[in-house]
Amino acid sequence: MARGLIRGRTRLVAIVASVGLGLAGLAGCGSGSIKNSDAGSASGKQCGDLRIAVNPWTGYVANAHVIGYVAKTKLGCNVTYPDVKEEVGWQGMASGSIDTIVENWGHPDLVKKYIDEQKTVEDAGLTGGKGIIGWYVPPWMAQKYPDITDWKNLNKYASLFKTSESGGKGQLLDGDPSYVTNDEALVKNLNLNYKVVVGGSEAGLIQSFKTAEKNKTPLLAYFYEPQWFFSEMKLVHVNLPAHKAGCDAVAAKVNCDYPPYDLNKLIATKFAKSGSPAVDLVKKFQWSNDDQNLVAKYIAADGMSPDDAAKKWIDANPDKVQAWLG
Repeated sequence: MARGLIRGRTRLVAIVASVGLGLAGLAGCGSGSIKNSDAGSASGKQCGDLRIAVNPWTGYVANAHVIGYVAKTKLGCNVTYPDVKEEVGWQGMASGSIDTIVENWGHPDLVKKYIDEQKTVEDAGLTGGKGIIGWYVPPWMAQKYPDITDWKNLNKYASLFKTSESGGKGQLLDGDPSYVTNDEALVKNLNLNYKVVVGGSEAGLIQSFKTAEKNKTPLLAYFYEPQWFFSEMKLVHVNLPAHKAGCDAVAAKVNCDYPPYDLNKLIATKFAKSGSPAVDLVKKFQWSNDDQNLVAKYIAADGMSPDDAAKKWIDANPDKVQAWLG
């Protein structure tokens, strides 16, 4: 997720806890038992390989496999899913090992390097999703301590959030170590008596919220939307100082909340010029937060494989899919 994400925005049951491992396997074999179509584009151009980077949150997995399933079954693409962290995906597009990233959370530093300067990556348009990053508490805490949702009151409650890992301060739980956040700077610049502790994964964050709500234990954690888990638990957002233009321009001096993100897609410049029909598919792909959350729920909560979840949504939304195919 962007320099404002954990991702920059994914994010559980056992199957989702193992998404990272499962995707690594998918990277080598495409998507399991789904057979590739022999179809090509209307012009007769064959698709060939389509390598869709997969970042470690379930919403991204939903994007990737819906696009990938359409590419396989409608365009005859040989789709693989390299399991990579966010910045590594950009590097892969520049080196030629990855064709597309299908949910990008900003990264202005990488935009400057790979799009503006190297010109090895291109913006492929918006996903239609809206990204929100922030700090959240479980519902029981907001009910018992209603003023905790104002950051100015966080120090008053710091002792509640102490853990064995927070060194006598309140704990602010972050997610996957690859997620790039502003949290260290925010804690320092807002003079908060907290320590950022990395939780390890999206699945870890979700389980922490589940445990905190069930046992009525305190928890303050980084989280994001779109996110299927909000349909299961109404986490409560803690309001940091409002985001204003330029307030996060210097990473070390950030003292404001995360901005809203218009999530977008990226393609390798070499792939963009290849003539593959999958280029237009990636560019035309758009859906809503609700669409993504539904597919992510199929995967995370219902235990479906990413391809089965993609097929279920695709079968129920033929008009949207047809719009992507033009």
